[in-house]
Amino acid sequence: MERALSGITPSGKLTLGNYLGAIKEFVKMQDEFEMYIFVSNLHSLTIEQERNSRKKNTRDLVAFYLASGLDLSKTTIFLQSDVLMHAQLGWIMQCHTYMGELSRMTQFKDKAQKHSDNINVGLFTYPPLMVADILLYDPKYVPVGEDQRQHVELTRDLAQRFNKKYGDTFVVPELHLTKSGAKIMSLANPTKKMSKSDDESEKGCIYLLDDAKTITKKIKSATTDSIGKINYDEVNQPGISNLLTIYAAITQEDIKSVTNKFKDYNYGDFKEEVAKVVVKELSQLQERYHHIIDNNEVEKALELGKEKALKVAYKKLMKVHKKLGLGI
Repeated sequence: MERALSGITPSGKLTLGNYLGAIKEFVKMQDEFEMYIFVSNLHSLTIEQERNSRKKNTRDLVAFYLASGLDLSKTTIFLQSDVLMHAQLGWIMQCHTYMGELSRMTQFKDKAQKHSDNINVGLFTYPPLMVADILLYDPKYVPVGEDQRQHVELTRDLAQRFNKKYGDTFVVPELHLTKSGAKIMSLANPTKKMSKSDDESEKGCIYLLDDAKTITKKIKSATTDSIGKINYDEVNQPGISNLLTIYAAITQEDIKSVTNKFKDYNYGDFKEEVAKVVVKELSQLQERYHHIIDNNEVEKALELGKEKALKVAYKKLMKVHKKLGLGI
């Protein structure tokens, strides 16, 4: 079975976008691939975050991984910081990355603009660490959203560069773009992606721990337009298109059939139906989440994942050391 790997940074509270665009995709993929899913908590250090918030966000992320259906017999779940080889291979990858490559990273430019008071070195150099995150486990596929394409391309470039210079060492991974629900946009500004780390008003985000009343209020307040027709048109009706995407991703229906279902609805009634399916989905998810938290299942999952990930990562790092002549 081919391997796939991905992760999410605990930089804020998880949103409906994280759930529909990434986590549910991981759950589908675990029946087809050997999955390695991690919490990239070292990457969260590039953004200022209070210690207890980082710990809670990390714990919640693992709990939601499990609550969403990730099966520990199929998927290895672990913390990036538990596997020290990530940081060491990250340094080695830094030494094989060119300044020009990092300067072209659009994510650095975006984050530097949002966090202009904290443009630290890690914010600039974290892509080689992301490369290490991937290459340690030799995955065939890396499931990510379109906004992470550049990082996967850098990973491919560095893997090929290293292999050419030192001999066959790394699997060159392929990008696996998530499909269902991959573009969940902000409810307040549907031209921007719904983001847990965004600084804009929380009206644009539905968080996975929001209660039914809050979810319904946010969806009913979602930005739409004055056209008055339910159409899927990302250019002229981004708000309505976003709500259609959310409904389709939860119900597992295609956009065309969902659009047809609501073609005669007014915006208020349509939003009411979207709110109902979101509330039902997240209520069930929250029930499983609380059970997992209360029964210490997060700790058990991470201990299992750490043990397995360490073995794989250590073996790969030792191979890299030998290629580079580290040691005697």
